Amino acid sequence: MTIRVGAVQAEPAWIDLQGGVDKTIALIKEAGDNGINVLGFPEVWIPGYPWAIWTESVLSNAELIHDYMLNSLNRHSPEMDRITSAVKEASIFVVLGYSERDAGSLYIAQSFISPKGEIVLHRRKIKPTHVERAVWGDGQADSLQTVVDSPFGKIGALNCWEHLQPLLRYYEYSQGVQIHIAGWPPMFPMPQENVKWQFSETNQGSLLASQFLAIEGQAFVLVATQVLTEPNLKRLNLAGNKMCHTPGGGFSMIFGPDGKPLVEALQPGAEGILKADIELRDIDYSKAMIDTVGHYSRPDLLRLSVNPKAAKVVTNMDE
Repeated sequence: MTIRVGAVQAEPAWIDLQGGVDKTIALIKEAGDNGINVLGFPEVWIPGYPWAIWTESVLSNAELIHDYMLNSLNRHSPEMDRITSAVKEASIFVVLGYSERDAGSLYIAQSFISPKGEIVLHRRKIKPTHVERAVWGDGQADSLQTVVDSPFGKIGALNCWEHLQPLLRYYEYSQGVQIHIAGWPPMFPMPQENVKWQFSETNQGSLLASQFLAIEGQAFVLVATQVLTEPNLKRLNLAGNKMCHTPGGGFSMIFGPDGKPLVEALQPGAEGILKADIELRDIDYSKAMIDTVGHYSRPDLLRLSVNPKAAKVVTNMDE
């Protein structure tokens, strides 16, 4: 069975919930019209990644984050209903990354939406990275499920630096992932100025992390990323910063289960949907060489222990 997969590389409707929903629906329709079966969106695609949390102070970002909360997406909302209806109309499978608003908190979320327009799995980033923890809360144990069955195989997803959590990756492999969506924010090359920055925080470092999951997990990997352009720098409190190259931020790619790139990359500032036709049975070429949760494992020596029960903020004493 040939499956057509797609990875989004596009600029969000920055801090604009309704605009973000409109653009999401347009991309879903475009994917459906182009015969795509599985489509992956970037991390916090709605309402975009607030990069200024890395470059500016909490005080100078106060109004930005205030607006960001207002424009984050509630999973149970008319806006989500519009998106799931568009997925059903296009009859494709979508993994949507967004900033989820739940009461007074935000979470870095991914909703897995079936071709029937149903959210069949919902998860949250289990540990936001570094300064992200000032904006978003932690996912709980129910977010350890990262893979779901679909008409197009077993589909999994992680956000950003979750790809650097080896135990989380390993648990995903144990769930049988075949097509993985790697959701990322806009990432940029190493700054030319004398700034203490990490290669692992660059576009190239992030792409390597995604590629390694393909190799280690023997899965097709769809890398979905955001783009940032100069007219939006002021709106995002990024004017004059030395980290964000515009237009840029995009590094979307599709990798095979041996880590081989399957498509030609877009320019970092270009928008589009990368497409590739894949055969799931080709995973067996890689599995025959290495299966990290099967014949290439030693559970008698090393194994993973998992707590599957989500914690609650309130429990009854008689439970």
